[in-house]
Amino acid sequence: MDLGLKGRVAIVAAASTGLGRAVARELSKEGAKVAICARTAQALAKTAEEIKGETGGEVLHQAVDVRNEAEVSHFVSAVETRFGKIDICVTNSGGPPSKLFADTRTEDWRDAVDLLLLSTVHFARETLPRMQKNGWGRFITITSTTVKQPVDGLLLSNSIRSAVTGLGKTLASEYARYGITVNNVCPGYTATDRLSELSEAVAARNKLSVAEVVDGWKKQIPAGRLGTPEEFAAVVTFLASERAAYVNGTSIAIDGGIVRSLL
Repeated sequence: MDLGLKGRVAIVAAASTGLGRAVARELSKEGAKVAICARTAQALAKTAEEIKGETGGEVLHQAVDVRNEAEVSHFVSAVETRFGKIDICVTNSGGPPSKLFADTRTEDWRDAVDLLLLSTVHFARETLPRMQKNGWGRFITITSTTVKQPVDGLLLSNSIRSAVTGLGKTLASEYARYGITVNNVCPGYTATDRLSELSEAVAARNKLSVAEVVDGWKKQIPAGRLGTPEEFAAVVTFLASERAAYVNGTSIAIDGGIVRSLL
């Protein structure tokens, strides 16, 4: 299947590792020109070189704190200057810490809003007008299955990622007339460094081993295993493609079936 991604220009945030890296790699394999950002310049440069070496594609990389509006604006402008346009934007960031309500300070809430919600707003503000001008675009947010089924101990993610979902649904209605789709993708338990950090936090809080925590998660998943970043990236790449032109305003769980709701 030709996804129609050859020559498209894609921004992928938080792409030095994990899900973002897998998405950038898959888009590059399909012929897209990829611009990646993350906070750690050294890891980002290494990822860029690895993707270029594997796919032969063009990869722009720039260190960016996605919470910083000015840095996001400068990055998006640099991408447009380099490649001449922006077709696809995949928003992503690290997750907030695992905490219970009693342990969560007001500052933690503000940090989570900056990290998850406002970072998405910054990218939307910079990329959607450019897509609108070109009459084509794909805006995809990486959230979590917590927006469909809250997870114990992930209070901040449960709360603020749901706001991102509402933002995406609203933008999907506002921008569809310009040939732009907006969708949310909701990873479940996927084998990444972020999941390793989460398993360690849950294990410490509940006086369990990390292996016991991970085994408990696997028992909840009908597929009986963790997902891989590559499986996640394949779905995002389809949503970014010409073939997904009529998929708009959705929140798609990529979770092995752990979400039990009908929607």
